[in-house]
Amino acid sequence: MTLADITIQLLNGLAGASSLFLVAAGLSLIFGVTRIVNFAHGSLFMLGVYIAYSLTDQFGRGSPLAFWSCVLAAGVAVGVIGFVVEILLLRRIYQAPELFQLLATFGLVLVIKDVVLKLWGPEDLLGPRAPGLRGAVQVMGKSFPEYDLVLIAVGPIMLGLIWLVLNRTRWGVLVRAATQDRDMVGALGVNQAWLFTGVFALGSFLAGLGGALQVPREPAQLFLDITVISDAFVVVVVGGLGSIPGAFLAALLIGVIKAFCIGIGDVQAFGTTFSFSKFTLVVEFVVMAIVLVIRPWGLLGKPAGEPRHTAATEAPLKPLPGWLVLGFAGLGAALLVLPVFTQSYLLILLIDVFVFALFAASLHFLMGPAGMVSFGHAAYLGIGAYAAALMVLRAGIPMEATLALGPLAAALGALLFGWFVVRLSGVYLAMLTLAFAQIVWSIAFQWDGFTGGSNGLIGIWPPAWAAEKEAFYHLSLVLCAAGLLALRHIIFAPFGAILRAGRDSPLRADAIGIDLRRHQWFAFTLVGAFAGLAGVLHVFSKGSISPETLGIARSVDGLVMVLLGGVQTLTGPVVGAGVFIFLQDEIARRVEFWRAILGLVIIVLVLAFPQGIVGFLRGRFMRAAA
Repeated sequence: MTLADITIQLLNGLAGASSLFLVAAGLSLIFGVTRIVNFAHGSLFMLGVYIAYSLTDQFGRGSPLAFWSCVLAAGVAVGVIGFVVEILLLRRIYQAPELFQLLATFGLVLVIKDVVLKLWGPEDLLGPRAPGLRGAVQVMGKSFPEYDLVLIAVGPIMLGLIWLVLNRTRWGVLVRAATQDRDMVGALGVNQAWLFTGVFALGSFLAGLGGALQVPREPAQLFLDITVISDAFVVVVVGGLGSIPGAFLAALLIGVIKAFCIGIGDVQAFGTTFSFSKFTLVVEFVVMAIVLVIRPWGLLGKPAGEPRHTAATEAPLKPLPGWLVLGFAGLGAALLVLPVFTQSYLLILLIDVFVFALFAASLHFLMGPAGMVSFGHAAYLGIGAYAAALMVLRAGIPMEATLALGPLAAALGALLFGWFVVRLSGVYLAMLTLAFAQIVWSIAFQWDGFTGGSNGLIGIWPPAWAAEKEAFYHLSLVLCAAGLLALRHIIFAPFGAILRAGRDSPLRADAIGIDLRRHQWFAFTLVGAFAGLAGVLHVFSKGSISPETLGIARSVDGLVMVLLGGVQTLTGPVVGAGVFIFLQDEIARRVEFWRAILGLVIIVLVLAFPQGIVGFLRGRFMRAAA
């Protein structure tokens, strides 16, 4: 690359970093004060793009003043939407566990996506170019868009304005104080409800403004929500939670690296073509993984304080009473004989329930007893599935062998990633799991000659003895039930007790000689094997596998299943998987805008059962028994 090429790519990276910084700054403010991991923040960005498209298309073509007024109005409109959402939804769940707040914002993602689909349709929409900024300037003999020069200036200007608000106003002082200790702020008589509302509205405005600024550069698309929220999470974590300057620095770093990857393109070396342009799909996650391994609290973040001992988050585990054991045995017997009385479609649906119940239970083992939240658990489901598919198609290995080798491959992947993951905690740990999952997804998505690339692999069917749907149903039922029973046994074993002790009080666990990191690493590897078994069964039930199995959406599905059922109950993930699969199937078959209905159902369930469905039922039963 020439010096002129390097300069142009640097400018491209700086232009792209501005909008990314605005989204990340809003997300960082919201998390710092409310402690909500707002999964709907990318949806607010998407709303900003669509609203700005409509406003600029109708009113912003004539003059620069009209155009920029429309862009600002779009940001304000999204801020108002955030204001309403906080009052009507989030204010009701601040006392719920933080993970259930995440679940509520995921439901909001589904609602917003279908609202956008209804109002603007499924096609990509490209807005008008900015009046007065439609040309290009010459930079060292290369053309560079005038509008992008303006975007480069927007980032530092907004950073300065945010700094002024946070450091030179009374409201900003309260926000910074709440970030450090919101309980003390409440004790001093500050109205926390309205403080939270203001912060959420400001964060929403920044997300909407970041989206509105992109209208002349990229089309409004329905998948922007997931894409942007993952990028924003990465920027916030790389920069350091709660650090606005850190978010700015991380946005610049990631924006510039991605721009250079696009600019370099394909490179020939050692007889192999390296595609840097494809590397942009995962480069930010690679950067995050490297930063967190070297500096676990981000570039400008602060190390977490010493962990405090907290009371146990669940009642002591006890063996099931005899009547409940008989009830489960009766349910198992009914499931065994069910194929005699039902149609094949229900069996297909139940196979999905069995598979994802095991997948969700393995994730629950991490989130509950081990106290580690994973945003990338689908990686091990996908590794098991791809391993089985490749063994069958490339090596001719029979399904019976893949039932052991597929989980082993997933366990080896979890063993490798877990070594890095268990050195972190909290959101940093969760985001590192997401980074590794996206790296695995990128490999599956781009390695056309081996994994089939974006098309995936097809023709992976069970052998003759398991080809009939009834036979594979029984195989899935037996293996998934065995996996669930094994996980339950491990939770009751001394190993499970060690994990719970380390989760509740790491300092006390260390004081009595427990090597908590080693036990967590083993737990991470163990659940990878169970998720891999679910993946093997999944690929043989569908006959195909694609990179979607490894994607962020599948990992989020697992989180939803665990949280719907209840993270503090052993049967919660099983019930959550069943409810989620049946709800998704029934609503999708009967309603056009099924995502919005499913999202509303999830939100209602969170409001009605803040401890999960099984947790709510258990609490009611215990109160009735008392």
